[in-house]
Amino acid sequence: MLNEDNAEVTLDVSLAYRDDMFSEWKEMAHAIETRKLKCSFASPKTIEHEGRHYDCDALPFMEIGTVAHKFYLLNIRLPVNERKLVNVGIGEIKDVRLVSIHQNGGFTKVWFAMKTFLTPSIFIIMVWYWRRITMMTRAPVLLEKVIFALGISMTFINIPVEWFSIGFDWTWMLLFGDIRQGIFYAMLLSFWIIFCGEHMMDQNERNRLSGYWKQVGPIAVGAFCLFIFDMCERGVQLKNPFYSIWTTDVGTELAMAFIIVAGICLCLYFLFLCFMVFQVFRNISGKQSSLPAMSKARRLHYEGLIFRFKFLMLITLACAAMTIIFFIVSQVTEGHWKWGDFTVQGNSAFFTGIYGMWNLYVFALMFLYAPSHKNYGEDQSNGDLGVSSGEELQLTTTITHVDGPTEVYKLARKEAQE
Repeated sequence: MLNEDNAEVTLDVSLAYRDDMFSEWKEMAHAIETRKLKCSFASPKTIEHEGRHYDCDALPFMEIGTVAHKFYLLNIRLPVNERKLVNVGIGEIKDVRLVSIHQNGGFTKVWFAMKTFLTPSIFIIMVWYWRRITMMTRAPVLLEKVIFALGISMTFINIPVEWFSIGFDWTWMLLFGDIRQGIFYAMLLSFWIIFCGEHMMDQNERNRLSGYWKQVGPIAVGAFCLFIFDMCERGVQLKNPFYSIWTTDVGTELAMAFIIVAGICLCLYFLFLCFMVFQVFRNISGKQSSLPAMSKARRLHYEGLIFRFKFLMLITLACAAMTIIFFIVSQVTEGHWKWGDFTVQGNSAFFTGIYGMWNLYVFALMFLYAPSHKNYGEDQSNGDLGVSSGEELQLTTTITHVDGPTEVYKLARKEAQE
């Protein structure tokens, strides 16, 4: 029976490993940690119920970034020191259960296969995309540069460094994975803002990164705060895998506040993105009134371009919504065993599905926004949207334009100027 509520238990823990059944154990980490017990007693605390056990919440215990050895040995001691009041108010320990959360073999095979296949796929399309841009006589515009940067961040997160964790004891793998994902999050959120903004501004305002500092600046600050928060736990765990920011009341409140604030900010970001997409749709739709005056071939061409562009914008909103849901769910799921009150079931299919969605989205962007090699007539590529004297038109499956990233991009500029 507990002698006091919210008692603290002091653990003298050590972790050792070996790679065969006969070699000596090698100590990997050792620490003395304190955890606060949160226990409940289902029955009234009377003499009749003496001997019944408390039901205690799960405690964060240990987290390692890689399992490179065959055998591990965990040693847990509960030292008692009455003079220093160490483990004197926790009663008699009858049972200790360890819950192990790990990546199973089936998911590991799928995950490694996806990364191994997607890395060269995205890298090849990225090289092809930039080669098409450098072949143009004009300089790359901001939208093309941001798409290329998004491809680089996607390639960075795709690189299957997990293969090396099989043979190397890289304890920094979890921190490295979080950094890669954080860079991609920041790049993806910034890209969506610039992507919508470039189809709304006039020619004097667009194609300048400084024009987006009010939107991109908070994203960069948020990514930096995310990195600092991650370093407070993952960084310390590089030396002490038994450390957890959830072990103190202050740490728990800070971690919970971070998750709640991050979720609220992402929801507000999504609403702002929806507003920008609505503005883009209204901007593009203003030009559709000019389509009936065009020749049939030219009208069908622009109708197809606008339809594909609007479809891409809707896909962008869907991708943004799924990304935000994934971030919130992953944070809640990771914290479940640490706060013990709320459960969200996140399975490997959802995780791999979101990862595959990111790659398909980035692949589609670089394919659709690669500058076209088609040679449009001067009156068709640079002229007004009125009826053109040239009736021959090469229809393309992309939404690109010889003088800019897309013909829709040019339409949006003219509408803004008008």
